[in-house]
Amino acid sequence: MKKINLQNLGLSFILLLSAGCGLDGGLLMTVGPDYQNPEPSTARHWQAKQPATDGLPIAHQGKLSDLGKWWERFGDPVLNRLLAAAQKESASLAKAKAQIAEARGNLISSESVFLPSLDSSLSSSRSSFSFGGTPFLRNQHQLSVQSSWEIDLFGGLARQREASASQLESRVASWHDARVAVAAELANEYLAYRYCEAQVQLKKTDADSRQASAKLMTIAGNAGFRSPADVALANASAADGNNILLKQQAQCERSVKSLVALTGLDESQIQTLLGNTQERLAQLPNPPSFQVNSVPADVIRQRPDIAAAERNMAEASAKIGVEQANRFPKLSLSGNITPIFQNINGAALTLAETWSYGPTLSLPLFDAGKRAANVETAKAKYESSVVQYRAAVRTAVKEVEEALVRLTSADQRLPLARSAAADYQTSFLSAQKLYEVGMGNLIDAETARRTAVTAALAVKELEQERISAWIALYRAVGGSWEDRQTQESATIMEELPVKSDKNNLNTTSQYPSLLSGEKS
Repeated sequence: MKKINLQNLGLSFILLLSAGCGLDGGLLMTVGPDYQNPEPSTARHWQAKQPATDGLPIAHQGKLSDLGKWWERFGDPVLNRLLAAAQKESASLAKAKAQIAEARGNLISSESVFLPSLDSSLSSSRSSFSFGGTPFLRNQHQLSVQSSWEIDLFGGLARQREASASQLESRVASWHDARVAVAAELANEYLAYRYCEAQVQLKKTDADSRQASAKLMTIAGNAGFRSPADVALANASAADGNNILLKQQAQCERSVKSLVALTGLDESQIQTLLGNTQERLAQLPNPPSFQVNSVPADVIRQRPDIAAAERNMAEASAKIGVEQANRFPKLSLSGNITPIFQNINGAALTLAETWSYGPTLSLPLFDAGKRAANVETAKAKYESSVVQYRAAVRTAVKEVEEALVRLTSADQRLPLARSAAADYQTSFLSAQKLYEVGMGNLIDAETARRTAVTAALAVKELEQERISAWIALYRAVGGSWEDRQTQESATIMEELPVKSDKNNLNTTSQYPSLLSGEKS
């Protein structure tokens, strides 16, 4: 009868298992739920009215990259320069980028377990020993090589890889969301400064007018043509106008401080940028209009924060499988080879060699419910991620709806405010003329002046609100911004895994501008 070499049989069995398992899943089964992409629960149409943008294209045609140059279409080079600086200095962006590097390391770690590990050690020693006589000196040199390979019987390693891939995709989506948030924050601060600048211009005109009236009133009072009460009222009005102007100028200086904090630029550099073009002074940015896709679910999907929340769900789902696989047996193949070189009292080298290999099957017998509790914990985390995803969807819908309401309201109110401002200005000019020819009184003229200035400020406030609403809508629909100064976006996108797996966890088709190789 032919002898059967048990070691060779064991090795053949392991190789057969390895061939059956491959690198993509378990030999017996892949435990845990197979993740399915959810459909965002939204209404069929937006409840708020769309802004009036007849003839304009649908917002980014399902691609965030189509809005990548939205800021450039403002036609404001100062805004573009500040945006680029803010992107470079943002702490939230730096944190998001670090989280991407961490997630990429986790993915590499989870991929590495599908291949054998190989370690080695080298040692050298000198020792003395004797048997009651002259001591012997021994020099020994030892090289040891060890290898181990876990066979993914129940798909736990595959699920861990799915979780790590989803985590990386979530971190990249969060990085995009941070970029958009920084751009929107900087744009709002810049808008606040330009709005403040416009207010200063209007209030300076008003203060100069009050000062001129007070000067004329003083001359008329000294000549006896005006009462002391009229002179005092005119001087009080001039002082009040200067006080309002100084207060507004201080507010503008505070806006500059905010821009310095966001961009990291020197204040002198900021001041130069803000005032380097005289024709831009007191002018608000002019945002390019766009129309939002009429299907809310399509808009929600292209938001990076929603993409991140969805990928967090996929990660939590995969981790259920990881914990369930820990409840099943594990099979691994390990081996080592250790050659030893030694000499005694300078004699010739002698060689000894030891080696071993074979399978190891570990069976979980009793853990007082720890592994079962880990499975339940993973399921609870998944349910929590589902709740967070749904909340993120509701928040996204609310933000789009609110931005649309703000835009509609501003568009409806702005023509009325401009008409009222024009009429109040006409009324003020008439009251001033009547006063100058002696047919009116100073109180009526000053009242008309304040009303006209208030109406003009109301127009500027509505213009600022309309621009702010466009920025909010851009942010709400997941708009992107391309920083031409760096290639970080392209680099991060190129390094992402694009391989699909059997559970359809590849999101490159769902979020092409977030997870593909194109810039966004």
